[in-house]
Amino acid sequence: MKFQTKAIHTPYPRKDAYGALAMPVYHCCAYEFPDHQAMIDSFTQQSDDPDYSRVTNPTVINLEGIIRNLADAKEVVAFSSGMAAISAAVMAVAAAGKRIVTSKHLFGNTFLLLTRTLKRFGVETVLVDLTNPEEVKAALTPDTCCIYLETITNPQMEVADVRVLSELAHSVGAALIADTTMIPFLYVDSRSLGIDVEILSSTKYLSGGATSLGGIVIDYGSIEGFSDALRKDLLMNLGAYMTPHAAYMQTLGLETLDARYSVQEANALNIALELSERDDIEVCYPGLPDNPYHTLCRDQYGGRFGCMLTLTLPSEEACFRFIDELQLVKRATNLFDNKTLAIHPHSTIFGTIDRETRSRMDVSERLIRLSIGLEDAEDILADLNRAIDMAVGKNE
Repeated sequence: MKFQTKAIHTPYPRKDAYGALAMPVYHCCAYEFPDHQAMIDSFTQQSDDPDYSRVTNPTVINLEGIIRNLADAKEVVAFSSGMAAISAAVMAVAAAGKRIVTSKHLFGNTFLLLTRTLKRFGVETVLVDLTNPEEVKAALTPDTCCIYLETITNPQMEVADVRVLSELAHSVGAALIADTTMIPFLYVDSRSLGIDVEILSSTKYLSGGATSLGGIVIDYGSIEGFSDALRKDLLMNLGAYMTPHAAYMQTLGLETLDARYSVQEANALNIALELSERDDIEVCYPGLPDNPYHTLCRDQYGGRFGCMLTLTLPSEEACFRFIDELQLVKRATNLFDNKTLAIHPHSTIFGTIDRETRSRMDVSERLIRLSIGLEDAEDILADLNRAIDMAVGKNE
């Protein structure tokens, strides 16, 4: 079956008592057992019977199973948010004295997790240019536990060569962990690219229009013991499992992901092409033929380029005016909502990071991030062009 059919028709782990076509939401904490042995087997993970919804729940298990089937993965674990998934995946390989090699081009909270939070526990993070293999190679040591990357960085829109990074990581026995949120996992053959562990914020594409929070860790089975560390240690002891209601919403969202993404990506390309004709702004989108990462992105990610683009305006003041002038486009964070969203990352997502560090991370005060939605592209363009005109003084 093709992936869209699998997303809809992957069978339940167990037949529903009432034959429900949608997996029920098991809003419960605990489960009754027929006898003491069944109870022991469940709690010691000798059976797949659920014991407590902090670590296992039928509705969440169903979502994990669908994603495992679609990704052809060894294990999938669903977490309460994208950041929870990132934290758990990194902590599954890291320890005091270990080194993480990554980019300075990271999402704000991921950057703070790696450089601030984990540093307190003796984990070293080295920031390099992941598009420069020699620089990456020079940073690798026998203590390196992983190379961590975002497949398209947020919001710098950088694309590194994943296969090269995989070879470098494996040359020192380290893992390649990739945040693939920017393009849905359905379209990226992570296994063939050499990705060992894939992380995605399911709040984004999977949730079906920003209905629920969640994060997914996909283990392709190439790191010995990773799944055990993830599920039996970090999930059990940190308590960041996805809620059953979120799993239900994201299962429904997964069924319509292909239909929604196809429209959003087509909108993003059309809008990027139209706006790139303007001479008063700069547009960054890897789907544009003249984008420096266009060919690599196309070849790695099956001709997919995501639904996020950025605009560079003449000044920070112009960015603020642009934001304030929007009428259709929503002033909001998040990515891949059904609605088109705009945000000024420098003053918001990265606003708690000192200005010097923001500059080193290439988060410009002149940058606007757009997440393109499902509205008619002409309507989105009309609002963006009008707001740009006001921001640069053309409609004074």
